[in-house]
Amino acid sequence: MKAPTPTPLGWLREGLGLLELPRLFLRFPELARQPRGHGEPVMVLPGYAAGDASTLVLRQYLRFLGYGVRGWGLGVNSGDVGALLPRVLRRVDRLASASGEAVRLIGWSLGGVLARETAREAPGIVRRVITLGSPIVGGPKYTAVAVFYRSQGVDLDAIEAAIEARDATPIRVPITAIHSRADGVVAWQACIDRRSPDVENLEVSATHLGLGFAADVYRLIAERLAL
Repeated sequence: MKAPTPTPLGWLREGLGLLELPRLFLRFPELARQPRGHGEPVMVLPGYAAGDASTLVLRQYLRFLGYGVRGWGLGVNSGDVGALLPRVLRRVDRLASASGEAVRLIGWSLGGVLARETAREAPGIVRRVITLGSPIVGGPKYTAVAVFYRSQGVDLDAIEAAIEARDATPIRVPITAIHSRADGVVAWQACIDRRSPDVENLEVSATHLGLGFAADVYRLIAERLAL
Protein backbone atom coordinates (compact mmCIF):
# COMPACT_ATOMS: atom_id res chain seq x y z
CA MET A 1 0.00 0.00 0.00
CA LYS A 2 1.19 3.48 -0.85
CA ALA A 3 0.20 6.62 1.03
CA PRO A 4 0.48 10.32 0.26
CA THR A 5 3.34 12.23 1.84
CA PRO A 6 2.13 15.09 4.07
CA THR A 7 3.40 18.49 3.05
CA PRO A 8 5.12 20.89 5.45
CA LEU A 9 1.86 22.84 5.46
CA GLY A 10 0.49 20.05 7.63
CA TRP A 11 2.43 21.53 10.50
CA LEU A 12 0.20 24.62 10.38
CA ARG A 13 -2.83 22.77 11.68
CA GLU A 14 -0.80 20.90 14.25
CA GLY A 15 -1.04 23.94 16.51
CA LEU A 16 -4.69 23.04 16.97
CA GLY A 17 -3.50 20.07 19.00
CA LEU A 18 -3.05 22.42 21.94
CA LEU A 19 -6.83 22.67 22.13
CA GLU A 20 -7.02 19.02 23.15
CA LEU A 21 -5.64 19.72 26.62
CA PRO A 22 -8.52 21.91 27.90
CA ARG A 23 -10.98 19.52 26.27
CA LEU A 24 -9.29 16.68 28.11
CA PHE A 25 -9.83 18.34 31.47
CA LEU A 26 -13.45 19.10 30.61
CA ARG A 27 -14.07 15.41 29.93
CA PHE A 28 -12.20 14.15 32.98
CA PRO A 29 -15.41 13.10 34.81
CA GLU A 30 -16.11 10.71 31.92
CA LEU A 31 -12.52 9.51 31.77
CA ALA A 32 -12.46 8.91 35.52
CA ARG A 33 -15.22 6.31 35.09
CA GLN A 34 -13.20 4.16 32.72
CA PRO A 35 -12.16 0.61 33.75
CA ARG A 36 -9.60 0.50 36.52
CA GLY A 37 -6.22 -1.19 36.48
CA HIS A 38 -4.69 -3.21 39.30
CA GLY A 39 -1.02 -2.42 39.00
CA GLU A 40 -0.51 -4.04 35.60
CA PRO A 41 2.77 -2.87 34.00
CA VAL A 42 2.48 -0.27 31.23
CA MET A 43 5.28 1.51 29.38
CA VAL A 44 4.70 4.61 27.25
CA LEU A 45 7.17 5.37 24.45
CA PRO A 46 7.50 8.91 23.06
CA GLY A 47 7.71 10.01 19.46
CA TYR A 48 10.65 11.24 17.42
CA ALA A 49 12.63 14.08 19.06
CA ALA A 50 10.51 13.80 22.22
CA GLY A 51 11.10 12.34 25.66
CA ASP A 52 9.15 11.23 28.68
CA ALA A 53 7.94 14.78 29.39
CA SER A 54 5.73 14.57 26.29
CA THR A 55 3.80 11.59 27.70
CA LEU A 56 3.53 12.85 31.29
CA VAL A 57 -0.18 13.71 31.11
CA LEU A 58 -1.08 10.32 29.65
CA ARG A 59 1.02 8.50 32.23
CA GLN A 60 -0.55 10.47 35.06
CA TYR A 61 -4.00 9.50 33.83
CA LEU A 62 -3.09 5.82 33.61
CA ARG A 63 -1.52 6.00 37.06
CA PHE A 64 -4.80 7.49 38.32
CA LEU A 65 -6.62 4.48 36.85
CA GLY A 66 -4.37 2.17 38.84
CA TYR A 67 -1.78 0.95 36.34
CA GLY A 68 1.90 0.51 37.12
CA VAL A 69 2.92 2.91 34.37
CA ARG A 70 6.32 4.33 33.53
CA GLY A 71 8.09 6.17 30.77
CA TRP A 72 10.72 4.61 28.60
CA GLY A 73 13.59 6.29 30.48
CA LEU A 74 15.88 6.65 27.44
CA GLY A 75 15.90 10.41 27.03
CA VAL A 76 14.97 11.97 23.70
CA ASN A 77 13.89 9.61 20.93
CA SER A 78 16.68 9.96 18.36
CA GLY A 79 14.76 8.15 15.63
CA ASP A 80 17.42 5.45 15.25
CA VAL A 81 15.19 2.40 15.57
CA GLY A 82 18.05 -0.05 15.06
CA ALA A 83 20.05 1.40 17.95
CA LEU A 84 17.07 2.00 20.26
CA LEU A 85 15.30 -1.34 19.88
CA PRO A 86 17.80 -3.42 21.91
CA ARG A 87 17.64 -0.86 24.73
CA VAL A 88 13.84 -0.87 24.73
CA LEU A 89 13.82 -4.67 24.72
CA ARG A 90 16.05 -4.76 27.80
CA ARG A 91 13.88 -2.28 29.67
CA VAL A 92 10.66 -4.09 28.82
CA ASP A 93 12.22 -7.40 29.81
CA ARG A 94 13.29 -5.98 33.17
CA LEU A 95 9.83 -4.54 33.78
CA ALA A 96 8.17 -7.84 32.88
CA SER A 97 10.52 -9.75 35.20
CA ALA A 98 10.00 -7.32 38.08
CA SER A 99 6.22 -7.34 37.77
CA GLY A 100 5.82 -11.00 36.93
CA GLU A 101 3.66 -10.33 33.88
CA ALA A 102 3.83 -9.14 30.30
CA VAL A 103 3.94 -5.41 29.66
CA ARG A 104 1.37 -3.27 27.87
CA LEU A 105 3.15 -0.93 25.44
CA ILE A 106 1.77 2.41 24.26
CA GLY A 107 3.75 4.21 21.57
CA TRP A 108 3.14 7.68 20.18
CA SER A 109 4.30 8.13 16.57
CA LEU A 110 7.79 6.60 16.23
CA GLY A 111 7.40 5.26 19.76
CA GLY A 112 4.67 3.02 18.37
CA VAL A 113 7.09 1.64 15.80
CA LEU A 114 9.47 0.69 18.62
CA ALA A 115 6.60 -0.82 20.60
CA ARG A 116 5.60 -2.97 17.61
CA GLU A 117 9.14 -4.14 16.95
CA THR A 118 9.56 -5.03 20.62
CA ALA A 119 6.44 -7.18 20.41
CA ARG A 120 7.67 -8.75 17.18
CA GLU A 121 11.03 -9.63 18.71
CA ALA A 122 9.80 -10.74 22.14
CA PRO A 123 6.06 -11.50 22.18
CA GLY A 124 6.38 -13.33 25.48
CA ILE A 125 7.06 -10.13 27.41
CA VAL A 126 4.44 -7.94 25.70
CA ARG A 127 0.74 -8.22 26.54
CA ARG A 128 -0.66 -5.60 24.14
CA VAL A 129 0.50 -2.80 21.84
CA ILE A 130 -1.34 0.49 21.30
CA THR A 131 0.00 2.90 18.68
CA LEU A 132 -0.93 6.57 18.24
CA GLY A 133 -0.35 7.95 14.75
CA SER A 134 2.59 5.61 14.16
CA PRO A 135 4.11 5.37 10.65
CA ILE A 136 3.99 1.60 10.41
CA VAL A 137 3.98 1.70 6.59
CA GLY A 138 7.04 3.16 4.94
CA GLY A 139 8.67 4.58 8.06
CA PRO A 140 9.51 8.26 7.40
CA LYS A 141 8.57 8.03 3.71
CA TYR A 142 4.96 9.08 4.26
CA THR A 143 5.60 11.71 6.91
CA ALA A 144 6.18 15.45 6.87
CA VAL A 145 9.89 14.91 7.54
CA ALA A 146 10.39 12.91 4.34
CA VAL A 147 11.73 16.00 2.56
CA PHE A 148 14.36 16.48 5.26
CA TYR A 149 15.46 12.84 5.08
CA ARG A 150 15.78 13.00 1.30
CA SER A 151 17.83 16.19 1.55
CA GLN A 152 20.25 14.24 3.76
CA GLY A 153 20.62 11.54 1.13
CA VAL A 154 18.53 8.93 2.99
CA ASP A 155 17.08 6.23 0.74
CA LEU A 156 13.45 6.17 1.87
CA ASP A 157 12.56 3.44 -0.62
CA ALA A 158 15.16 1.17 0.99
CA ILE A 159 13.71 1.86 4.43
CA GLU A 160 10.23 1.05 3.18
CA ALA A 161 11.50 -2.23 1.68
CA ALA A 162 13.22 -3.16 4.95
CA ILE A 163 10.00 -2.53 6.87
CA GLU A 164 8.03 -4.69 4.45
CA ALA A 165 10.59 -7.47 4.90
CA ARG A 166 10.22 -7.33 8.68
CA ASP A 167 6.45 -7.51 8.32
CA ALA A 168 6.91 -11.00 6.90
CA THR A 169 7.29 -12.01 10.56
CA PRO A 170 3.87 -11.22 12.02
CA ILE A 171 3.31 -9.62 15.41
CA ARG A 172 1.44 -12.14 17.51
CA VAL A 173 0.17 -9.91 20.33
CA PRO A 174 -3.04 -7.84 20.18
CA ILE A 175 -2.56 -4.44 18.53
CA THR A 176 -4.71 -1.33 18.58
CA ALA A 177 -3.63 1.17 15.91
CA ILE A 178 -5.15 4.62 16.40
CA HIS A 179 -5.04 7.10 13.54
CA SER A 180 -6.55 10.44 12.53
CA ARG A 181 -7.29 11.90 9.12
CA ALA A 182 -6.43 15.30 10.59
CA ASP A 183 -2.84 14.16 11.20
CA GLY A 184 -0.53 16.70 9.61
CA VAL A 185 2.70 14.81 10.32
CA VAL A 186 2.06 11.18 9.36
CA ALA A 187 -0.25 10.18 6.51
CA TRP A 188 -3.18 8.43 8.18
CA GLN A 189 -3.08 5.66 5.57
CA ALA A 190 0.44 4.78 6.76
CA CYS A 191 -0.85 4.30 10.33
CA ILE A 192 -3.19 1.45 9.40
CA ASP A 193 -2.05 -2.11 10.02
CA ARG A 194 -3.32 -4.47 7.34
CA ARG A 195 -1.00 -7.40 8.11
CA SER A 196 -1.04 -8.30 11.78
CA PRO A 197 -3.32 -11.22 12.65
CA ASP A 198 -4.81 -9.59 15.79
CA VAL A 199 -5.26 -5.89 15.11
CA GLU A 200 -7.96 -3.26 15.23
CA ASN A 201 -7.57 0.07 13.44
CA LEU A 202 -9.47 2.87 15.14
CA GLU A 203 -10.03 6.41 13.89
CA VAL A 204 -10.25 9.53 16.06
CA SER A 205 -10.36 13.23 15.28
CA ALA A 206 -7.14 14.92 16.41
CA THR A 207 -3.94 16.34 15.03
CA HIS A 208 -0.73 14.34 15.35
CA LEU A 209 0.40 16.34 18.36
CA GLY A 210 -3.11 16.25 19.77
CA LEU A 211 -3.17 12.44 19.84
CA GLY A 212 -1.24 12.52 23.11
CA PHE A 213 -3.88 14.66 24.82
CA ALA A 214 -7.18 13.79 23.12
CA ALA A 215 -9.95 12.57 25.41
CA ASP A 216 -11.20 10.05 22.84
CA VAL A 217 -7.70 8.56 22.63
CA TYR A 218 -7.50 8.29 26.43
CA ARG A 219 -10.87 6.56 26.54
CA LEU A 220 -9.83 4.03 23.90
CA ILE A 221 -6.55 3.35 25.70
CA ALA A 222 -8.33 2.77 29.00
CA GLU A 223 -10.81 0.40 27.39
CA ARG A 224 -8.12 -1.62 25.62
CA LEU A 225 -5.81 -1.86 28.61
CA ALA A 226 -8.68 -3.43 30.54
CA LEU A 227 -9.05 -6.29 28.04
